[in-house]
Amino acid sequence: MGESVYKIVELVGTSPESWEKAAQVAINQAARTLRDLRVAEISELDVQLDDGKVVAYRAKVKLSFKYHIEE
Repeated sequence: MGESVYKIVELVGTSPESWEKAAQVAINQAARTLRDLRVAEISELDVQLDDGKVVAYRAKVKLSFKYHIEE
């Protein structure tokens, strides 16, 4: 395996259903514009509240992808 460089971006996905769906939303959106996604790390989970009730789950996701240098 040769040398490689990876870039990490941090996104926040939201879902009214679950943290898993929130993470999937972030990953799906990133996959639309980034290529060679390698690892997704969930760095933080929280919920959005309205009048004491959970209205949205939020997942902060760190995504790494291979950094390509066009030559």
